[in-house]
Amino acid sequence: MTAPVLSVSAQPAIESTADVLIVGALQSADSAVLFADPAFTALSTVLADLGVTGARDQVVRIPASVGGARTIAIVGLGKDAGVDALRAAAGSAVRQLTGVESVAFAFPLASTAELTAVVEGAALGAYSYTEYRQASLAGTRLPAGRVTVHSALDGTDAVAHALVVSEAVALVKDLVNMPASDLYPEALADRAVAAAADLPVTVRVWDEAELAADGFGGIAGVGQGSTRPPRLVKVSYAPETASRHIALVGKGITFDTGGLSLKPAGSMVGMKYDMTGAATVLAVVLAAARLSLDVRITAWLCIAENMPSGNAIRPNDVLRIRGGRTVEVLNTDAEGRLVLADGLVAAGEEEPDAIIDVATLTGAAIVALGNRYYGVMGEDALVARVLAAGAGVGEQLWAMPLPDELRATLNSDVADIANAKMGSSAGGMLLAAVFLREFIGTRGTGDDAVTIPWAHLDIAGPAHNTGGGWGFTNAGPTGVSVRALLRLAEDFSRP
Repeated sequence: MTAPVLSVSAQPAIESTADVLIVGALQSADSAVLFADPAFTALSTVLADLGVTGARDQVVRIPASVGGARTIAIVGLGKDAGVDALRAAAGSAVRQLTGVESVAFAFPLASTAELTAVVEGAALGAYSYTEYRQASLAGTRLPAGRVTVHSALDGTDAVAHALVVSEAVALVKDLVNMPASDLYPEALADRAVAAAADLPVTVRVWDEAELAADGFGGIAGVGQGSTRPPRLVKVSYAPETASRHIALVGKGITFDTGGLSLKPAGSMVGMKYDMTGAATVLAVVLAAARLSLDVRITAWLCIAENMPSGNAIRPNDVLRIRGGRTVEVLNTDAEGRLVLADGLVAAGEEEPDAIIDVATLTGAAIVALGNRYYGVMGEDALVARVLAAGAGVGEQLWAMPLPDELRATLNSDVADIANAKMGSSAGGMLLAAVFLREFIGTRGTGDDAVTIPWAHLDIAGPAHNTGGGWGFTNAGPTGVSVRALLRLAEDFSRP
C-alpha cells in the first residue's frame, strides 16, 4: 500500500483546484444541514433536490457550482459532527471517491482534535491492495493519491500522527491480505524483521529447533504438522526513560485448516487471516517506536501453520507449554490458545506492568458480538483502560466476563488442563479466555507476588469485513484494535 500525500492548507477552500472538493451534511428531523466552510453556503439550497440526507456513508458527487475544484462531493456525517463522525465521514469519502488524483476537504473544523480526526480518517480510507492484480490492475479504480484538508489550524502534528497510524493499520492489512502460500511462518518472521529495520527496536526470532530447546511446546506442537515450521518473534522497544512496560502477545496462525480436527471446506476460506493478532502487535510496537512514545513495549508474535499430516498433533496428545504446565489437546482446531499460552508465559517472565493478547480466537465471539464489536476480558482495571482507549479512537469494544465456574470444564484426566470442552458450545469465547488466564504470571516474589494485569482481545468478528465498506473500512482485513492499542500505549507513556 502506498500512503497518500497528506497536507493541511491555510489556503481558502474556495480556491482549491482538487479533482473533488468534499463538504459534509448532517441528518436532521426535517432535511439535511450543510456542514461546510461558509463560502459554500449556496449548496444548502440544493441538498434536498440532490437527495442528500446526511446519512452516514452517503456520498453525492456533483459538478462544481462554486469554487475552483472540478467537482464537489457531499458526504453524510450522520446526526452529529463529533470527532468519530468526522473521522468516519472523511474516510468514507476518500474510500468511495476512487479514480481521482486529488481530493480536498472544506469542513468547518474548530479544534485540533477535529482536524486530526479528518486527516486520520482520510488516510485510513485511502487504503488499497493491488499486489496480486495483473490483468485487472489497469481497470482498478484507486483512491486519491493526494489529500488536502483546508483549515487555519496547525496541521503539522495531525499529519505526522495520521501517517503513523494509517501505516500501522496498512501493515496489518497488507500482511493479512497475502495468501498463505506466500506468508508462511518463516516469511511472516522475515517480514517482521524487515518492517523493524531502521527503527529503535530489537528483534529476536526463534526457529523450530530453538522453540523446542526453550520449551515453547504450544507453538512447536501446533506447527509440527506443517512442512513449513513455526516461529516465535520478539520485537522490543525500550526507550531509556520509560518507566512502564507493556507486553503484547499476538496469535499468528498463518493458515488454519483445523489440523486433524479438520474444518469443513467452507470454513477454511478466510483462514489466512488467522495471523491478524500477530500482525497487530507488530504494527503497534513499530508505530510506538515511530512516535517515540515513552513506554517500553514488547511484542510477541506466536506463529505457526495448523495443518493435518502424519506429524500433526492428535486429539488426546499432551503438550508442555513454556514453564512446564501441560495441556491435553482435545480439539486441534482450538490451536490459537496453545500458541498464545507460550507467548503469555514468556511475556510474563519479564514482569511487565500489563499484558494484552490479541487474537482472532473464537467463532463464539462473532455469535456473541457480531462483526463490528470485539470482546475484552481480563483484569477489571486494565479492561477499563482498554475500553477507554478504544472509545477514544472510535473503536467498538465490549467487556465480557470470565466466569470462574468455567474452569472446571477444562479439567483433564491426564494433564494440568485441556484446551477445549468437547460437545459444549456454551460460552466459547469466555472459555478460551479462562484457559488463557491460567498462563498469566506474577510480579514480585513470595508474599509480595501479584498477578500481572492482563487483558484478552478476541477480534474474530471485526478483524475481517466480509460485507460492504463503511466509514474508512474497506471490505477485507480491517486492522481493528491497532488504534486502540496505540492509544493505550500513549496512555501508559504519560507520567
